Amino acid sequence: MRLMNLWGDRAHHAIVSAAPEAMDARAAIDPSVAVEFPDPPSLTGKPNPVRLRALAQFLSGFDLVLTYNWGAMDAVMAHRLWAPFMRLPPLIHHEDGFNIEEATGLKPQRNIYRRLALQRAEALVVPSLRLERIAREVWRQPLGKVHLVRNGIDLGRYARPPAPEALSGLSRSPGKLLVGTLAGLRPVKNICRLVRALAPHRDRLQLAVVGQGPERDAILAEAARAGLDDLYMPGFLPNPWRYIGLFDIFALSSDSEQFPISLLEAMAASLPVASMDVGDVAQMVASENQPFVVSDEQGLSNALGRLAVDADQRRWLGKANRNRAERDFDESFMVDAYAALYGQALSSPHILR
Repeated sequence: MRLMNLWGDRAHHAIVSAAPEAMDARAAIDPSVAVEFPDPPSLTGKPNPVRLRALAQFLSGFDLVLTYNWGAMDAVMAHRLWAPFMRLPPLIHHEDGFNIEEATGLKPQRNIYRRLALQRAEALVVPSLRLERIAREVWRQPLGKVHLVRNGIDLGRYARPPAPEALSGLSRSPGKLLVGTLAGLRPVKNICRLVRALAPHRDRLQLAVVGQGPERDAILAEAARAGLDDLYMPGFLPNPWRYIGLFDIFALSSDSEQFPISLLEAMAASLPVASMDVGDVAQMVASENQPFVVSDEQGLSNALGRLAVDADQRRWLGKANRNRAERDFDESFMVDAYAALYGQALSSPHILR
């Protein structure tokens, strides 16, 4: 969505989803951007020849096809099978992480399907070193096809002071620091782990969980069992640059991540981070913050406890994280990389610049 808004009228977009009931993110698209939401052939179900051919015919109406994650792999396979017989546009596939089905290990059947489907893709884009390795070694993609494009954000927004009223309904517990996380409330994010990790420090830490999803009730129940009576759960809040700086500590408790944007947002807001060692998190944070990237729940609890008692360390780590973000994660690097890659696929290198 961010690229769409930045590129404005330089491109016309059509968006389809394997989960059309979960399209809340469309609200983030600037109203001036030309975008439509066509009704495609089904992206789910058994990949039989009739459905794949229908998908290929649908793809033929565009100049460039961008697909994302496992849910779009049938469209990638349709492109691979029918490109020799139809006039199909170039296709660039993007993989940015795994849901709970593959959080603890890749599925062999999916690996084989990806290898076959990606054979005619113009490029495969990944945001993390771990996914880059998987793409080359497991999915067996040629070196020149795999493009590592790290996520980036508008750092300038996060340099401004947060809005005190942005966390509506928050009642700060006197004498406590606010530990915050931003996440869709899905099992793979394992917010219940964060609740348990924070519980031993509930006399000095308060937890804020910004996000919505099916795990909300389970998180509330875990908080009740752990004695967290001041948990703040406002649901989804847009524009994180307005409020993330109100946290004292950022925490990430996921079972699986690759290159989480919420972590970049926390770093841009000069926050210290306590996180599980997933994806590229340890490589993303400043080197000074790496001891607080841990392998298990007890380690996460210990990291939170250590950060809670040392204000100077929190400030020092937050500054180091901000410096790292400024050095490597400004969105201009990401935007330039995508503009170059998509322009090359369209045989018009400057069309999106």
